[in-house]
Parts: sequence; structure tokens; C-alpha cells
Amino acid sequence: VQLQASGGGLVQAGDSLRLSCAASGRTITNYAMHWFRQAPGKEREFVAAISRNGGRTYYADSVKGRFTISRENAKNTAYLQMNNLKPEDTAVYYCAARSTVESDSRRYEHWGQGTLVTVSS
Repeated sequence: VQLQASGGGLVQAGDSLRLSCAASGRTITNYAMHWFRQAPGKEREFVAAISRNGGRTYYADSVKGRFTISRENAKNTAYLQMNNLKPEDTAVYYCAARSTVESDSRRYEHWGQGTLVTVSS
């Protein structure tokens, strides 16, 4: 499945953004969907995941309570709603798909193009 993240931009601290992850090639129905991010000079880190049917969600502690992951299988798209953004959220955000939830970025071989989120203070 090919994934394309979009929706990033430059915002101020406290603002909100919604990222989209559009899939093509295969239906996302068979995949848990994930968001990761990579800040300059840092390793790629897990942000959020959602199970195949959307019944379970998982979040990194750093974003819990501020970010919400969701999916719309009919549109073959996943989303990441980001509220109360902080400068430390600045990163390139990537979406990923896997048959089961996996928070270790090293287990992914292929990454699509990410979308840059910049949060100014």
C-alpha cells in the first residue's frame, strides 16, 4: 500500500492541525494505521496508532490528550488531529501501515513522503 501524508504547515503554539494519510494500491481495511514523526537530528518516533477496525487507539505519552488518530476506511484515509501544538511537536510526520500495531519504527522497511509540521513559540 502506498501512503501519502499531507496537511502539515507552519503554525503557532496552541494552534491545531489535521494531518491526512491517503492510501492507494490497497485498502487500509486490513491494516493498523500509524503516525510517526522525526525531528531534526532525532530518531523517528512513534506518535499514534489505530487498529484495523478503529476500536483501539494508542498514543505516545508526549501527545496523549492533545492528538487524536482516526480512520475512514471508506475513504481509504487515516487522520491525525493535533491540538494545542507545542514547539517540540515540530517534525516531519509520516504515516505507516502494518497488519498489526507496531510502535518500533525500525520494523518498517518502507516509508512514504512525510509532511512537515513547524510550530513556532
